[in-house]
Amino acid sequence: MDAKTPRHSAMSRFAVAPMIDWTDRHCRFFHRQMTKHALLYTEMVVADAIIHGDRARLLDDETAGPVALQLGGSDPDKLAKAVELAAAWPYAEINLNVGCPSDRVQSGTFGACLMKEPDLVGQCVAAMKSVTSLPVTVKCRLGVDDQDTGPALDALAGAVWRAGADGLWVHARKAWLQGLSPKENREVPPLDYGRVYRLKRENPSRFIGLNGGLEDLNHAMEAMSHDGLMLDGVMLGRAAYQTPGILRHADRVFYGETGQPVGWEDLIAAMADYADAHIASGGKLHHVTRHMIGLFQGISGARNWRQMLSSEAVRPGAGPEVLPAAFGLVKPALEEAAAEAAGGECSLRKSA
Repeated sequence: MDAKTPRHSAMSRFAVAPMIDWTDRHCRFFHRQMTKHALLYTEMVVADAIIHGDRARLLDDETAGPVALQLGGSDPDKLAKAVELAAAWPYAEINLNVGCPSDRVQSGTFGACLMKEPDLVGQCVAAMKSVTSLPVTVKCRLGVDDQDTGPALDALAGAVWRAGADGLWVHARKAWLQGLSPKENREVPPLDYGRVYRLKRENPSRFIGLNGGLEDLNHAMEAMSHDGLMLDGVMLGRAAYQTPGILRHADRVFYGETGQPVGWEDLIAAMADYADAHIASGGKLHHVTRHMIGLFQGISGARNWRQMLSSEAVRPGAGPEVLPAAFGLVKPALEEAAAEAAGGECSLRKSA
């Protein structure tokens, strides 16, 4: 890919979290059809993989709008080299992972392990900043294991601010490096939004975003403000992935857009076209459709949609026609809901 001008600034009010094995380029393309403005993240990419691996496979991206590249690593020189190499792709932000608790990350001495080494994190950020004009941010936890989240988060935040970091996204839980699986680390350690609010109160001029346990757009918007305090951003992870249809309203809720969200049929048509191109290049339909399983969560017919995608999209030779066929199973319920909503609006106008 030729070098391109970076996309517009990624310091966004609303973001979809980086999630290993989930937020790949197909997922990001899907999410972008529903929100023009949200900051979307890559999966974590290890610096060594960019330096020594297939960079086009790792970094190619067809997603319009702001996309952040999340890096994993703990060697400042390698991270700087990875940032230099990634400059050929139009990412809007570079983010350092200081929050992932998986065994794979622990064996490489990065991710959440780095909460114990704030000075090293600062060195990593400074090295990355030295080779790019893009915003460099950090995504962290409140602390790990038996750390006191007061001094632990303060030490990490202080180190990255001194190094010139442009923002800090905080997953408002501790991470337990031993005894809990990555899935349990997303659910078991208690949430402590108050600790993030305190950090913002003590650093009013810094970009501080909140992640962890946010259930939907309204919950996220409510969590942005507390007792007269306003955070700079919120980040949804599992909620955005498992119920992606909520992203159709993100631009209205967070950016004041007044237009209608993308229509369901337009969305399905766009994804069918995208899947067709992916298949033509040697890919499989399920690479795309696996991210769409939860699209109609809570709508009559959603179970049929899920079953058809789960069974038909994985068949050898499956083509993009599976998507409109599956959509046909849920379309009547969507039309009925739209008609009821329109009828309710008419009734309100008459009574007014």
